[in-house]
Amino acid sequence: MPRVSEAHLAARRQQILDAAARCFVRNGFHQTSMQDVIKEAGLSVGAFYRYFKSKNELITAIATEKISAVTGVLDQLLEQEPMPPIVTVIERILEIVDVSVDEDGPVRIAVQVWGEAVHDPEVGLLVAEIYGRVRERAVRMAERARAAGELPPDADPAGVGAAFFGLVQGYILQRILLGTVDRQLYMNGIRALLA
Repeated sequence: MPRVSEAHLAARRQQILDAAARCFVRNGFHQTSMQDVIKEAGLSVGAFYRYFKSKNELITAIATEKISAVTGVLDQLLEQEPMPPIVTVIERILEIVDVSVDEDGPVRIAVQVWGEAVHDPEVGLLVAEIYGRVRERAVRMAERARAAGELPPDADPAGVGAAFFGLVQGYILQRILLGTVDRQLYMNGIRALLA
């Protein structure tokens, strides 16, 4: 039997993740069965279960993939010398949110994952680990901003990182729950708070 290439395996796995994301956005986690995802992906049951054994494995893979985009941007900004001001960093993250908030976008899945984390300890651990990485980067940014004089010398980087993270999550929730939130208006509010 011919050996399947790594590229083929990766493409098939991505096909399943994309199908699961569409199903989760359309119907929610609880109303989506594994059979729904298998049908959406156009695969046999055996082919599907070669890649994922449970819905939680799908949720884990999707959440990890989507948050990697945000951590990648934060890593790039952390590597810059000098690092952009924190307000610029927040605005860049909110731009990503705006691009990702459409009907099929990953931001809608993120909100579902947050809700699932309240009821499912396994998902809760996943969310804490994944979003902990984002908050850790926000703390590092606050440390650099304090060292550069952008923040007061007595500013607590852990507190600033937590607030940074909360501002982004707050924007996401407002975009999902209220429909439209003007990013510039939101950023004006952040600038006023930081002034």
